[in-house]
Amino acid sequence: MTDRDPLYRRHRFPGEIIAHAVWLYFRFPLSLRMVEDMLAARGIIVSHQTVRLWAEKFGRAFASEIRCRSAGRLGGKWHLDEVVVSIGGKKHWLWRAVDEDGFVLDVLVQSRRNTKAAKRLMRKLLKSQGRTPRVMITDELRSYDAAKREIMPGVEHRSHRGLNNRAENSHQPVRRRERVMKRFKARRHLQCFVSIHDPIANLFHIPRHDIPSSHHRELRSAAMNLWAKITRA
Repeated sequence: MTDRDPLYRRHRFPGEIIAHAVWLYFRFPLSLRMVEDMLAARGIIVSHQTVRLWAEKFGRAFASEIRCRSAGRLGGKWHLDEVVVSIGGKKHWLWRAVDEDGFVLDVLVQSRRNTKAAKRLMRKLLKSQGRTPRVMITDELRSYDAAKREIMPGVEHRSHRGLNNRAENSHQPVRRRERVMKRFKARRHLQCFVSIHDPIANLFHIPRHDIPSSHHRELRSAAMNLWAKITRA
């Protein structure tokens, strides 16, 4: 029984319900109150504050295991990009790296858009991926080239806005969530959310192009089975 699992010990609700609530919140652009209502429709009465606590506690554990399982399996072509996010009336920058298939490699919220910030992202990427990329693709921000010369001097760098649609499109899920949540309230809040959201999104990221529907269903079933194994639900 999942409710006897040490992961869910001292929690009133069984693991299946907790894992399902976390899945709803991070898999779809839903607010905490929306998840509360969806659970209530199934006879599960839980407050949105409890859903938030579940999302932070268990989402962090699930995302960490997904990252461990995907270590070394993601692509060798890194697309780097940054997008502005307004938090408390101040500009912050969400730096993100994805591979050639759209899987998120890492993400970092910073207050600056300069060479120092680009270096921090690259060091974080090297630590998490354990290797250098075959090629790095960015927009025309000069900070990337300056940081790459110091951090990864031997890596090929292609700098062109038209080549980096993969990374630019990867910001869309967070933009949708930003609208639902009526902006992120703090820098820590945004960093916590994307650090959990992106690994879970990777697990369920299934390219729709060039594969038959039967293969897509198989991949989706495999993702759901792995999710059940990770959450032990």
